[in-house]
Amino acid sequence: MLVLLAVIGYFAVQHDSNGGGGAPFCVASADPVGGEETSETYEMSPEQAANAATIAAVGVAKGLPDRAVTIALATAMQESALRNLDHGDRDSLGLFQQRPSMGWGSPAQITDPVYSAGIFYDHLVDVPGYSRLPLTVAAQKVQRSGFPQAYAKHEPDATVLTAAFAGGGTLNCGGPAPTGPGDPEKVRADLTRIFGKDGMHTMSAQGGQTGQAGRNTGGGQVAPEAEVTLTEKKNGGEDATRRSRAMAHWAVAHSKAMGISRVSYGRHGWIAGKDRGRWQDKGGTGTKDGAKDPHYAGPGEVRIFMAR
Repeated sequence: MLVLLAVIGYFAVQHDSNGGGGAPFCVASADPVGGEETSETYEMSPEQAANAATIAAVGVAKGLPDRAVTIALATAMQESALRNLDHGDRDSLGLFQQRPSMGWGSPAQITDPVYSAGIFYDHLVDVPGYSRLPLTVAAQKVQRSGFPQAYAKHEPDATVLTAAFAGGGTLNCGGPAPTGPGDPEKVRADLTRIFGKDGMHTMSAQGGQTGQAGRNTGGGQVAPEAEVTLTEKKNGGEDATRRSRAMAHWAVAHSKAMGISRVSYGRHGWIAGKDRGRWQDKGGTGTKDGAKDPHYAGPGEVRIFMAR
């Protein structure tokens, strides 16, 4: 018993260390950014979080409802545990264990999370009344699995993930800060591939490979990091806001793999390796005047900063 308590205590310290020096981890919650964790949570690795974020972002980019995102996430949780597998039953591959021999695409396409999520949604929306069906029935009509009831057990956790990535919830990711530089052009290219030219945002990358600093916020200070900035266009409404939330949490989920050091959105900020991986007020600095914070995000802005 003493050994068990010691092990539990060790992992608690690792997850709760302010410096973020423990093993990388991500926690999704239905609670809003900056709020206390009072609802159900779901913990996963950075790899799983990045794949879940991509699945959700593709659904949001297609303008699909939360129910579609939940069905897709639950399906991938059952098929691959949110891992992009290079193996499976017979020729099954990827997040959704899709089969080239059954017309889902080439192996390279199926193991591309953006493609595999997109073609799953394309098949899902062809199911009449899918949003009103039990989740396991809707998923089975797409997947045609030998275990059609297996998807149901993932619905509660998939609902939490949907809230975090596509709704009003939160994704917090802790662990060490990136050790290598990030590439803003790569981030911009990936976001453009998912969201396309949605007509709801403008997107710019500043700094780039040259190592130049980001933009001046108007408070007399310039962020030292290269960055990607996404700004909602006027009259975008809730659809634009939903996309902004998905973009911000996509960036947090991909921070380890893509060298992202900070994300600012909606008067809150996330900093890699700090604050136990949780979002903080005012761009993450806690300054009284957010506009003077060089990492501050204005209304309708998502600012993604690269590690240097």
